Amino acid sequence: MLTAAENERLTRVGPDTPMGKLLRRYWYPIAGTPELDEEPVKAVKILGESLVLYRDRGGRLGLIGESCPHRRASMMYGIPEKEGLRCAYHGWLYNAKGKCLEQPAEDMEGADSKFKDKITIPAYPVQELGGMIFAYLGPEPVPLLPRWDELVKENAIQTVGFAVIPCNWLQIMENSLDPVHVEWLHRHFDNYVLERLGKPELKHPIKHHIKLDFDLFEYGMIKRRVWSGGTEQDVEYRIGHPVLFPNILANVGYQFRVPVDDEHTLHVWYKSKPLPEGVHTEEKNRTKVYDVPVVTAGPRGRAQWSLVDNNSGQDMVMWYTQGPTADRTKEKLGTSDKGIILYRKQLVENLEKMERGEDPMNVFRDPAKNLCLKIPTEKDGGGIAERRLRAVGGRKNTGSSTKYDPLDNQEVSELIASPK
Repeated sequence: MLTAAENERLTRVGPDTPMGKLLRRYWYPIAGTPELDEEPVKAVKILGESLVLYRDRGGRLGLIGESCPHRRASMMYGIPEKEGLRCAYHGWLYNAKGKCLEQPAEDMEGADSKFKDKITIPAYPVQELGGMIFAYLGPEPVPLLPRWDELVKENAIQTVGFAVIPCNWLQIMENSLDPVHVEWLHRHFDNYVLERLGKPELKHPIKHHIKLDFDLFEYGMIKRRVWSGGTEQDVEYRIGHPVLFPNILANVGYQFRVPVDDEHTLHVWYKSKPLPEGVHTEEKNRTKVYDVPVVTAGPRGRAQWSLVDNNSGQDMVMWYTQGPTADRTKEKLGTSDKGIILYRKQLVENLEKMERGEDPMNVFRDPAKNLCLKIPTEKDGGGIAERRLRAVGGRKNTGSSTKYDPLDNQEVSELIASPK
């Protein structure tokens, strides 16, 4: 149980809050690269700030404030130019550094020719990697964008799924340090869902957790488990599931939890699969973006069973039904929650490092150490333990967002040929 003050300290993400200052030390995925091929301007919100992401006609990316400093009109409707984004209202032009380049109506006779030099708009660094666009909203010097191994696979096809979950980022991350929920939510409850859907033949055999361990490692924490009938030689204990500080679950691909504001989180599911030998495709065809529906109660308070027959749907219901921000003053943690307790301790330790003027964990500055950050996962152990590969409604219904992921629902050759 946390005090109200401790809960506030760990959950609030505004620019003047302790956690907001810590989280601004990291890069976050905010869009899939193909999204700007379809629409060159996109509104985004991250860490409580409303921004606009764009690609100008010169091919350069920019991330600037959502409101034009002139009359506060939205830059979401801005016009991409050769260098920057032009406000649709009066034509003020801003580059990716936030500098105002032109003010057409202020060029008239008698106008202050230096007025534009006094005007800036908030602007932040953005980079592309692995088919996604990442943003950094923190202080300088800007750290390196981490080159996690899944993001830098050569000649690979990537899929990126997005959903905005109506709850605070921390209750999503704490789920990653809670192995026991798999046994109940993704086994017992999933069997009940299948019963409601009239598909009892797809029910799981039920296993029980008999051992849990959590270890600190270079990039975060590793959670380990042994199921009934298993041993410590099983891949889920021997290699385990890494959680990369502060906001990434690494397993079959990555799950990024991006704080939008105090009560919303952009959840990103990312997978990368090398193309078959001898198969190559243009880079622009390698990334496929998809949406994961957010499960809600129907208009008359009835469960949407067809949306909770998969791990992503089941998880998000448990996340946001704790409330927009979970009240941890009322929780009753047990011995199975030691991973959550350890993660909270890790958050506090890194807050204290930041407050001492030190770089927190996973802030990278040495390019030689950032070429490819290898993360061991279950697939390195010769298989994916406990992974379901079964068809439900014509689609695979395994964990994560697999039900909606085109990588698991189409042949690679079809994906390469697909225009989106």
